[in-house]
Order: sequence, then structure tokens, then C-alpha cells
Amino acid sequence: MSKQTILIAGTGFAGVWAALSATRAIALAGREDDVEVVVVSPSPTMVIRPRLYEAVLENMNPDVSALLAAVGARYVAGLVEAIGATTQQATILRGDGGRETIAWDRFVLATGSRLSTPPIPGIADHAFDVDQLDSAQRLDEHLGLLAARTDEARGTAVVVGGGFTGLEGAAEMPERLRAILGKDAPIRVVIVDPAEQIAAEMGADAAVVVRGALDELGVEQRPGVRVTAVDAGGVTLSDGSRIDAATVVWSAGMRAHPLAGQVPGEHDATGRVLGDVYLRAPEASGIFVTGDTVKAATDDIGNFTVMSCQHALSLGRVAGHNAAAELVGLDLHPYSQPKYVTCLDLGAWGALYTEGWDRQVHLTRAEGKKLKQEINGVWIYPPAPEREAVFAVSNPDFVIVL
Repeated sequence: MSKQTILIAGTGFAGVWAALSATRAIALAGREDDVEVVVVSPSPTMVIRPRLYEAVLENMNPDVSALLAAVGARYVAGLVEAIGATTQQATILRGDGGRETIAWDRFVLATGSRLSTPPIPGIADHAFDVDQLDSAQRLDEHLGLLAARTDEARGTAVVVGGGFTGLEGAAEMPERLRAILGKDAPIRVVIVDPAEQIAAEMGADAAVVVRGALDELGVEQRPGVRVTAVDAGGVTLSDGSRIDAATVVWSAGMRAHPLAGQVPGEHDATGRVLGDVYLRAPEASGIFVTGDTVKAATDDIGNFTVMSCQHALSLGRVAGHNAAAELVGLDLHPYSQPKYVTCLDLGAWGALYTEGWDRQVHLTRAEGKKLKQEINGVWIYPPAPEREAVFAVSNPDFVIVL
């Protein structure tokens, strides 16, 4: 009798924890001989995307191959090209260029999200981003070359988008530019966002703190305008003004990975599948959606998941457990994550920590920075490849935020 297969697409936060949780459930049921977990991604690494705005890009893609092996999951280097929602046979483009078909009994979609760029002239050719490790490395290489330039625009950077990534990137940029160009070099960092105020989505109290921090850092704020064109020398804004800049960083807009479009059923405006309480795709038998590919209720008062590692770490555990539970006869675990926090890095100013969906301010400056460094440097990294220790923290009701 052949083994039943749980196929997991992706080795990001949700994908890795789905694999750990699924193998834990299989072990609990004593079914390791007849149910296997197969994980597919281009490389056996977990990219630490929340840190890609930082100046130092070391250890941003830790290898998880030993971790997966320790719990008995099989890794396949490749890309899932087709899920096979009706046939339950996924098509894999392997790293060597060949293709193979993997039959699955349960499928977990954990391929994350991608930066979405609008059809604005010049973005593709002249704007940078920190969405993926390679794009963050390209930005870093570009910044390093600025020291050899003599034009006035070399010290000017425009960050487009006032969400978390844009705010963190803009707050970090003055220090990055001074480290490259010299502490006395003229520096100008501008953050542009169509909202009436920068950081408006942070909520009234937190937004005031953020704007004050940006002021202290010398970051110029341009709310209420859009970028209409990007060229080699800067950006043109919707009010007709122009900013000459050597560096333009795009950080506005995210969409679920295109594979989510292959999952039957309702999707939200960002392409995420609307999952049920067990993170199943309601109209696709055997498919679970997790991480940035799912929109799921976090509580019973109307809040839903956002594209963040905070939610992905729990979503992955729940989806992996439930995919295995359906095969091995364990109880399904409903997804619930009522506590929501944010910790926003604001460069040399420090960091801002809030609690609740209304983002009540709890920590700022050095205290916030200390917590942010612990989150970024320890909490979100994959655990050591020790099977029993991993299983002890892979349960679907593991509390991510105390």
C-alpha cells in the first residue's frame, strides 16, 4: 500500500511551520509509515522577508533542509506549476529543468505573497524594492555605488508607500546613506503616499508617534500624492511636482502568490482565498490555504488575517495540523488568533510597539527597539533541527503573541 501524501508548497514562515505541525500530528497518531509530508520550494531556505529593509542582509535566508529532515519531511527542489485542484496531481518544475507529477491526498498552499506594482511608466526599469532577497541585494549594491557619483541627486532617495515596509525602509534610509556618502553629505529622504497623512493606517495615536519619529530622522513626508512616472533621474508626482533622486524604492501594494488563483472559490481583492475556520479552501476538496494566500477570521468580532509573519506562524501550524488530522483521524483545530500586535522599526529613532487592532502605543524608542531586535533576530527564525523540541512548539494552539 502506497503512502498518502501531504504536499506543501513553500518554505516561508507558513510553509515550514505547516510541515512541522503536519509531521507532529502524523507522529502523534503513529502513522509515520503510511503518511508522508513533501515540501516543494526553489531552495530549502526560509527568507526572512520582514528584515529585508535592513542595511545588513546577512543570515536572511537560513537553510531549513536539516530541520525538515529531522521531522521526517521530504524536500523537493522546484516550483509547483499546477496544483491539480480536481485531479489531486500537482505539476512540479524541478530545479534541474525537468518536470514531475506528485499525487497528493492533501495540499497546503503556502507560497506567500509578492509585491504588486501598477503599470506606471519606468517602475520596472528604474525602481528598486525589498520584497525578495535578491531585490534587496540589488538595492544594497546600488546604494554602495552612490559614493562614486558626483551628481546632486545621489543623496536623495524616494520611498513610495506608507505601509510597514515603506515606513521601515524610509526610517532606515538616512543612516544607510550617511554610512555610504559620509556623515556630512547632503541627504534627502522622501516618503510618498496617497493617504491624507503618512502612517494613517497605523491609527491616530500611533500615527502621531510615527510622523514625529520621521521628522526627527529628517525624513520628508509627502502625503496625498501618487507617483505617476519613474525615470533614471527621479519621480514625477500626481500634483505635477518632480523629485530628482538617484534612488527610488517601491513598497506599495501586495498580492497573494499567483498559485492562489488556481484554487477554486472566493478570493479577496489581493488574490487571497477566503478560507474556512480550519483553513480549508471551501470549494476545493483537500486543499488548505495558509500564510499570505488565505484570508481568515482571527476572532469572532470581525478581524481578519493580514499579510504578516505574526499571522503566518500560527496559520502554518493550524493548516499543517489539519491537513494531517484529516488523514490520520485526529480532531481538526479551528484557527483563532485574537491578539494582534505590531512592532515597527523606525531606524535610529528606535521602534514603536502597539497592541490591539486599534494599535494602542505600549513601547517606543529604545524599549521598542529592544523588542523589535528580539523579534527580528530570534523569534521569527526557524528552530534548531531537534525533533522532540520542534514538536513541542509545533502544536496548532501554540500562542505566537503572549
